[in-house]
Amino acid sequence: MRRTKIIATLGPATASPPMLEALMKLGVNIFRFNMSHAPHDWVRKVAKSIREISAKLNHEVALLLDTQGPAIRTGDVPKPFDLQVGDWVSFTVKGQKGTVQITVDVNYPYLVEDIEVGSVVIVDNGLLRMEAIEKRENELVCKVLTPGPMGSRRHINLPGVDVKLPALTEKDYKDIELAFECNMDFIAMSFVRRRADIDLLRGIINERKSELRIVAKIEDQMAVRNLEEIIAACDGLMIARGDLGIEVPYEELPIIQRRAVNLCLAAVKPVIVATHLLESMITNPSPTRAEITDIANAVFEHADAIMLSGETTTGKYPLECVEIMDRIAKRIEQGKTVGSYINPLEPKTAREKINAATVYLANETKAVGICVYSHTGTKARFISGLRPQVAPIYAFTHDAHVARSLSLNFGVKAQVIAQDPDPNVILLKMVENLKRHGYVKSGESLVVVSDLAVGLETLHAIHVHTIH
Repeated sequence: MRRTKIIATLGPATASPPMLEALMKLGVNIFRFNMSHAPHDWVRKVAKSIREISAKLNHEVALLLDTQGPAIRTGDVPKPFDLQVGDWVSFTVKGQKGTVQITVDVNYPYLVEDIEVGSVVIVDNGLLRMEAIEKRENELVCKVLTPGPMGSRRHINLPGVDVKLPALTEKDYKDIELAFECNMDFIAMSFVRRRADIDLLRGIINERKSELRIVAKIEDQMAVRNLEEIIAACDGLMIARGDLGIEVPYEELPIIQRRAVNLCLAAVKPVIVATHLLESMITNPSPTRAEITDIANAVFEHADAIMLSGETTTGKYPLECVEIMDRIAKRIEQGKTVGSYINPLEPKTAREKINAATVYLANETKAVGICVYSHTGTKARFISGLRPQVAPIYAFTHDAHVARSLSLNFGVKAQVIAQDPDPNVILLKMVENLKRHGYVKSGESLVVVSDLAVGLETLHAIHVHTIH
């Protein structure tokens, strides 16, 4: 079993029922809806299909809605400007008319206020770079440093600037309502800059008494500065290397990625490495050698999940991308570097110490897996965070949402079983389920962490269970 989870973003190339079923059979664990492009009716239709196919295949997959988030963008232009090095471009706000020939309005009213002369302004995801050379009344005049076309509604990055954008836009609030309606499992919050951003979304979720889990996307320098408080507040982290790679110097990006993964491991929070993992396969049938190594490095770093974006939305080879990711992750997971990892986390509570002992016992006895019953998923998440050498962690729960939410956690295979007041009956049900599906066979051993009925008492226990 592959322990590193795969997230596939949905789009025209993958939204049909046959493609969804094929992706599930290849092992996709989570489907992502990118709300920068996804119409609500389309999301409703595809989400319904996923739930139906998942039930048919008895394969739990989670749904993740990714908000567009606040963004600074240029306005509409009649036709793209063909910018040359040295050209002057005027960015105007608040309805101001430009004083140079190439003028475009911007939707961020504090642009002139926030930018210092001499600062670099990055446009269109890094394709265009400009230097701010003069500030006028509601107008920022820039000089083009790199040539290229500039069309309508281009994204503007202001590296290092703490922009005065809201944590959630009007569109985001509507999309969050859609997440509730479609019973999504995760919501990825774009452009998180500080803990307060997550607290705002958490308040909305709590008001609705929803179990939606928050994945914080780090995409700018402010998020990197506040990384530890963000990790403490969220349920999972996404290292969104697209915007982040524009906001920070190239050479800093791998250092930030490794630090973010390590902080998440220490906090026992799942972490996703995203963007450009198989970018060349949007149009090519095979990956570059650098992409193969990039995926391998994410697995070596012990990321919980790796994510496909354009590769599975509009790419020509979506199934091949998933198959290649699966092959690379499985092979790297067999290596000693991954298998010998020990999380330096110090368990604090009695429950945490029992769960840590479970991992130790499983590693020492060479058990074929760890079997857990969990009402909320907390036990399974903690054991996953300790990265046991055995695979997988079989997590059983009576709650389908809890089972789907565990789709993000490293090495966890979650299944739904009926509740029973007798913990011994639950234990028998778990073992029978594993035998019926061929996950374990006679003579093999599992380390089981669950309640046990001993006389009139119920004990929280771990034990080695040999399959008969």
